[in-house]
Amino acid sequence: MRHGKKDNHLGRTASHRSAMLRNMASSLIMHKRIQTTLAKAKELKKYVEPILTRAKEDNTHNRRIIFSYIPEKDVIKELFSTIADKIADRPGGYTRIIKLGTRLGDAAEMCMMELVDFNENLLTSAEEKSGKTRRSRRGGKKSDTAAETTSESVAVEAQPATIIEEEVAGSEVAAADDLELVEGIGPKIAEALAEAGVTTFAQLADMDADAIQEIVSAAGIGAKSPATWPQQAAMARDGKFEELKAWQDELNAGQE
Repeated sequence: MRHGKKDNHLGRTASHRSAMLRNMASSLIMHKRIQTTLAKAKELKKYVEPILTRAKEDNTHNRRIIFSYIPEKDVIKELFSTIADKIADRPGGYTRIIKLGTRLGDAAEMCMMELVDFNENLLTSAEEKSGKTRRSRRGGKKSDTAAETTSESVAVEAQPATIIEEEVAGSEVAAADDLELVEGIGPKIAEALAEAGVTTFAQLADMDADAIQEIVSAAGIGAKSPATWPQQAAMARDGKFEELKAWQDELNAGQE
């Protein structure tokens, strides 16, 4: 009986399985990203992460231990130079598995396995998200509108030199409108409206419910009736956020 034995043999003998994991670990270390089946990636994760942990401390003992698992000098050099510097501050979890769907032919689950610290795109987006402050949907918008009004008054007093600068400043203020403040509009609907060129409360307030429904239906989104959306947008455009909030409390997902 094999109770509690969770290792996946992958349909191979012990020697074949060990050689395969050794080769896959070498490819991952050298190329930083490989594509394989989900089952193999899960076994490789258990195989390679202890090796990466040992590589964080460069000494003769750790080099010999890792060389017993991966007897390739180029891999050892790459591991203790480039990779060790990148993962020095990470307390485990050095790899990431991203599912890619099934393979044509045998429908095997495929995935991409990569070293976390070598995906520059995700690292950059994570830093940008951590730098942004979180704002509430209702309370924060009122303060934002007040700040925008103040900036507009200062701009009028300063009397800009050209009309072009005024138009650019006006477009920046308009682009800041959050249509999700309208009860019944979620992220997908807001994106569909933005693609149709509706990005401000003023534009939404000038539309009728039928035109809005056509945009939402064309995007393939099953939404409720947008009958109250123009009225809500008009209140938001005029800065009547307290009245808008009181009315939204009486609505049911944007419907009266």
